[in-house]
Amino acid sequence: MKVLVLNSGSSSIKYQLFRVEDWSVLAGGIVGRIGEGQGEFQFEWTDHSGLTRSIRAEGPIPTHQEGLDRLIQTLRAQGVVAEMTEIAAIGHRVVHGGNYFSQPALIDDAVIAAIESCVPLAPLHHPGHLAGIAAARLAFPGVPQVAVFDTAFHQTMPPASFRYAIPEWLYTEHGIRRYGFHGTSHQYVAQRASLLLNKPLAECNLISLHLGNGASAAAIQQGRCVDTSMGLTPLEGLVMGTRGGDLDPGIILYLARQLGLGIEAIDQLLNRQSGLLGLCGANDMRDIIERAQTGDARAELALAVTCQRLKKYIGAYLAELGEVDALVFTGGIGEHAASIRSCACAGLNQLGIALDESLNSASLTGERRISAPDSRIAVLVIPTNEELAIAQQSWRLLGTLTEAPG
Repeated sequence: MKVLVLNSGSSSIKYQLFRVEDWSVLAGGIVGRIGEGQGEFQFEWTDHSGLTRSIRAEGPIPTHQEGLDRLIQTLRAQGVVAEMTEIAAIGHRVVHGGNYFSQPALIDDAVIAAIESCVPLAPLHHPGHLAGIAAARLAFPGVPQVAVFDTAFHQTMPPASFRYAIPEWLYTEHGIRRYGFHGTSHQYVAQRASLLLNKPLAECNLISLHLGNGASAAAIQQGRCVDTSMGLTPLEGLVMGTRGGDLDPGIILYLARQLGLGIEAIDQLLNRQSGLLGLCGANDMRDIIERAQTGDARAELALAVTCQRLKKYIGAYLAELGEVDALVFTGGIGEHAASIRSCACAGLNQLGIALDESLNSASLTGERRISAPDSRIAVLVIPTNEELAIAQQSWRLLGTLTEAPG
């Protein structure tokens, strides 16, 4: 049996097809530039001889529906799927579940209505998600479809963590609270960390750092999220590629009153022009690290601000959790940028965190421990796999397996 995972945006559908028996990836790719003049279709698969092959083509793809039709035709034509009945479930990534969802949900009209009600909380993402869900329900009639929410893992936060100190009615009438994001990633690496630590997840206290172009931290107590750095939107928290993270809200008032900026201009400034890009003119961490090594002052500042913010959250979550089993780095930067890990952990020996710099800087991949032998708190690098997590959660929801393999 197979599970198809879809991540639908306003003009794209990213996809991966998994074989349930061993959770291997059979095919993956993207349908891009949907609704634009020249769409793109990328399809990569493993053929029957075990070779990886790929197709890349351009041409009009007017709608999400036609994009999925193209995917179905290619799955059949390349022999990846003989009959569509082999696809047992379709898992959809959905950014925001509001207060409605703390677990994956089998998609029906009521679930779609709840997702639609969250559009004001995720206006850039949800219209694309809804278009992808609608297209998939038509393209795969009768196949169970599951929504997996980025916010769901954080729904275990207590009110002290998720409430803002603002008038009550803004929460009760408008749902303004901290929701957090990257929950699927944080949950996945927490589960993997428990295996590396040889300790049940329900007994693990962890600090997980998902560091990519978007970045967030989570405090996980006995396997459950109790705090996270992102808030109502993904703007809050750590320094990111184009988002600055924590910000004095008075700055927004200043921009409006003193500079005359409107809502759209402020939105663009904070979401697209801030963070690493605002500090040094670049948002690719690899380029910034390379520039800093040559003495570029702006790049050095961007790294310093990034690491100082990481330290603040690590320290805060150490205090909040009390006892911590592991600090976990994940995401593109967390997995590959040894200098960021080193900088974030520097000076934390007295708090129980000590890196083995030889392990940290080694050219290794995969799950690994990089802490010194005498470090009271383990430091782990765990590659995230949100697509696999969505596939497994979708499969489990159907009740076919009590424990997914792998």
